[in-house]
Amino acid sequence: MPDRTNRAARICPDCDGFPSVAITLGGRDRAGHLRTITAYCPACHGTGTAPTWLVTTGRSAVGRLGVTSSGREAGR
Repeated sequence: MPDRTNRAARICPDCDGFPSVAITLGGRDRAGHLRTITAYCPACHGTGTAPTWLVTTGRSAVGRLGVTSSGREAGR
């Protein structure tokens, strides 16, 4: 029986598979609910997966896409 090898997981190297987070805006609305927004990973656009070539090279896709660490587009 041949030994099977599993394919490498295509987890995004930038977000480690956690593509979205809830961020509080501070304070509550009139009904008492906490106000939040959802932020998505800029590299995988909220899917949690990445192309195989990106996972195998181990590079960050955020710098490649032209987005700096401050969230602004490069060159602006």
